[in-house]
Order: sequence, then C-alpha cells, then structure tokens
Amino acid sequence: MDGRRSISAVIFDLDGTLLNTEQVTKDLLKEFLVRYGKVIDTEKENKRMGMIHHEAAIAIVKDYDLPITPQQYSQSIMPMYHEKWLQAKPLPGVNRLMKHLKKHGIPFALASNSAKKNVLVKVSSQEGWGDSFSVILGSDEVKSGKPSPDLFLEAANRMGVDASCCLVIEDSLVGIKAGKAAHMQVVAVPSIQTETDEFSIADHVIHSFLDFQPQIWGLPPFDDWVMKALPIDPIYLKGLYKNGFLEEISDNSASDIPGQAWGVYFGWVDFDLHERLKVVVSIRWDSTRGSYMRNIQACVINGNDEQILDKKIDVALVGYIRGFQTKKDSSTETQILDVDKSTAEACLDSEAYSYRRCGPA
Repeated sequence: MDGRRSISAVIFDLDGTLLNTEQVTKDLLKEFLVRYGKVIDTEKENKRMGMIHHEAAIAIVKDYDLPITPQQYSQSIMPMYHEKWLQAKPLPGVNRLMKHLKKHGIPFALASNSAKKNVLVKVSSQEGWGDSFSVILGSDEVKSGKPSPDLFLEAANRMGVDASCCLVIEDSLVGIKAGKAAHMQVVAVPSIQTETDEFSIADHVIHSFLDFQPQIWGLPPFDDWVMKALPIDPIYLKGLYKNGFLEEISDNSASDIPGQAWGVYFGWVDFDLHERLKVVVSIRWDSTRGSYMRNIQACVINGNDEQILDKKIDVALVGYIRGFQTKKDSSTETQILDVDKSTAEACLDSEAYSYRRCGPA
C-alpha cells in the first residue's frame, strides 16, 4: 500500500464531494449580489469553499460591502439554497462506492461543515442514504468546524474507530486541512479546477470517485467492471456538435455533467425518431487559453459524424472506460483511441449498457 495505513472506516464530506450541491447553487450568490449592484469575485468564492455558512456570511457582507448584517444575508439567501438543494444529485461513482462499503461491512460517516438540519435535508432527498451512514455530523455538533479536526475526530469516536485508521474523502482545501489535522489519511476529489498544487497536501488526489481504488487503502477491490468498462448512472450533456467536439449549451435542465468528470466515457445519442447513435466522449479541462475550460471530444462509432454536424444533440453517457493520469494536456492520453471505440461498441451491444431514452428526468 505504498506505506499507507490500512483503513477500517471512511469519512465523507457532503457538499461538492458526494452531492453536486455546489453545482446547482453556483449562481445563487451572483443573483443575490445583483440586487446590490455588486459583481461576484470568483477567486474569493473558490477560496471560501467548504467554510461554515456563518463565517462565509460575515466575510461576504464585508468583502462586498453589503448594507445588511450577516444575519439578514442568511435569512434572505438560505430559502434560495433550500430550494436548489432538492435538485442535487450524487456525483459520478458516489453511490457505487457507498454500496460497495456497505456490502463489505466497512463503516462510513458523513461529516459536513453545514448545520445538521441542512445536512439532513440534503441526505433525506437521496434514496437510501439516510440508513447508510453509521454517523451523520454537522458543524453545530462540535466545538469548531473545518479546518479544525473536531468533526472528523468526533465521527471516528462515534464509530468506535481509531482516527489513524480512518480515510477522509474531501473536495475542498478547508476539509483536506481538517483531515490532516486529525492525523487521518485524506483523498482529495477537487470540485474546482486549478493549476495550483494546493491539493497536494492530501495523501492522494483523484479526478472523480470513478478513479477511486479501494485496494490502495486495504479495502476490498471493486468487482463491477463489465467488458473492460464500468456501467455508471447516466450523465447527461447537451451541446452543439462541431468538427469532433461538443460545445456545451448552458441549460441546467438538460445537462448535469459535473466538474469532476474526467476521462473517456461512452453512451447514446438519440438523433431522430428512427436512429440512435453510439458515441465515445473524452472529457478533460483545458487551460491553454489562460483559464480552465471544459474540452469535450466526441466520436460517433456506428454512423457518420456528418449526421450530427452543427446540430444540437442530447447525450446520455452510460459507461466509463478510463481516466487520465494528469491534468497536463497529453494529446495521446486524452485522445479517443481505436481501443476505446472497440470497447464502447462491444459494451453498447450488451444489456449492461442499454438505455431507454436520452435526456434527464
């Protein structure tokens, strides 16, 4: 295990780690600030990720010089958050890992910087989650929230597990620091894309839960790959197909592709009433233009690309082939290879990757 300690329990963060709550609420602050003629500072908000709401409220009122108190800010914006939370979905691979841990009797806890009542709202909206966690903790149940280690230490204590045998999985720097302060091993699954190495303080960094390898930590390995690929809960994307690439269309009702999606996937395009196309998709983030932009390469494998050229298409990704080892642009690694096409075509002819319709519920 490369010197890593064997793990006997797992502790998850919630927002941005298990659920795409940050994705569905990303524009709320922007909309709120417009009321006061203010423009959101994305860099500042990224650094605030993972903070306790009360602390964030104080900082936001101060940074944007709002003519209201932090309490008034919270009273105004929290109902907006509650409405959006109900739309949150598990991130790719999350349900798979939770079911795997439960199957093998590995206890796992939830430790969030949100207040307990808000944590329960989010958990209760996900089928089967309420009974899955051994422990559910909110920041109002300990002396100090993250980056203090209190939440993680309390979770370990309630599970009856030594802190040194716990694995923390986090998406924010605040949470990673808390895990390290608790002397636990930490896996980072960053929810924001950056070229900085700030997440390197974690013991291991992965792009998504689909890249998580339990055996590295002394946990039972996954056994659910089918025909050299992994069946996944459908990921929907909508875009304009141009010259081998898919330009995303901003439409939250038709696209739920998270920032953590990296790698080569495959799925279906419902082109018209009579034809369904098989497609392989390579998803990565590209920083060559000075800021991170999602780069989606798409290749039709049972038809002609010209059938969908310059057309808006809906795609349902149902399988995962491989991830990328690094964020650095590697044309060989991120290109769709012939072996990817062969794998996808074989898989899409099997029942494991069948799909009845293309488009989100």
